[in-house]
Amino acid sequence: MPIEYLSLILVVIALLIAAASLVAVGRLKVKVRGIASTPLVSDALALNSRSALVINPTKNNADSVRSALMLAWASAGLEEPLVLETTADDPGYAMARQALAAGCDVVIVAGGDGTVRAVGEVLAGSRASLAILPLGTGNLLARNLGFEVEDIGSCVHTALQGRTRSIDAARMELERADGTTDTHIFLVMAGVGSDAEMMADTRADLKAMVGPLAYAEAGMRHLPGKRRPVTITLDDDEPIHREIRSLIFANVGKLQAGLELVPDAKIDDGVLDLVVMSPRSAVGWAWIAAKTAFRHRRAIPVIEYFQARRIHISAAEEIGSQLDGDTTGNIIAVTVTNMPLALKVRVPTT
Repeated sequence: MPIEYLSLILVVIALLIAAASLVAVGRLKVKVRGIASTPLVSDALALNSRSALVINPTKNNADSVRSALMLAWASAGLEEPLVLETTADDPGYAMARQALAAGCDVVIVAGGDGTVRAVGEVLAGSRASLAILPLGTGNLLARNLGFEVEDIGSCVHTALQGRTRSIDAARMELERADGTTDTHIFLVMAGVGSDAEMMADTRADLKAMVGPLAYAEAGMRHLPGKRRPVTITLDDDEPIHREIRSLIFANVGKLQAGLELVPDAKIDDGVLDLVVMSPRSAVGWAWIAAKTAFRHRRAIPVIEYFQARRIHISAAEEIGSQLDGDTTGNIIAVTVTNMPLALKVRVPTT
């Protein structure tokens, strides 16, 4: 298949994602203005509970969403949430810890997947619940939990009186070439290989102008890369060897625009889904893109799926890594462990 055809497939997918994001932003502005007239009751959020709002002030509509949330809380006769703003240096870790120290049992996150992940990492294993007001372009956790991400009024309603659902998280221990290790928690997807390197190489100025389309531009530049040998150990099974372009550790299956990368992934099944992508050329990438876009269930040789509670990957050379879209540098090994039902999240009642 000529490279032009592959470019077309990737651009079409990126356009679908971008269009969904732009529509969401457009609808968001309309819905925010209508929150004041939305009937809200406080049955599910006990009157003696305390809440906090961790908000990324740089996101579009952040001020409007903050005002709408305060109005909703006041209308329900609840104590005003403690407001904590993220910073360029801290996407939400310290703010989540401050909320817990203040005795908050509901922590509302207004931001993108990075902010949600940072707060979720702190809340995992605690008694506090995470509520989501999706303000990013991806909003993958919210989408996979059934939120109407373009309707902030609905999301505020869910934060106030949605049901509480326990979901899995995943612990990712990264080993560097210098022998150091660091550990993080992710909620959506993590990966090593070309997807991480594409994210690291995405131009910030282009992303600001065209959003998700910037990833397609970076992806095109990374298509000619080589496959790299890795050893994969699933739970206590015998190691298997693959030459890969990318590995994805998935806690959920859906991407933007309704695309399903991992059809069998479930957010509360106690296992991780591993996606192994090993295309040799542009034709292989086109095959993967077509399978994802058109939801073909038939197996193809350039992509494999596995499930395990614990996954260990060792690489013959340094390879890039990412979690929930945030790049985490080059590693030589990674261990990912499922954390069953570790995080409480407020989700829509229907």
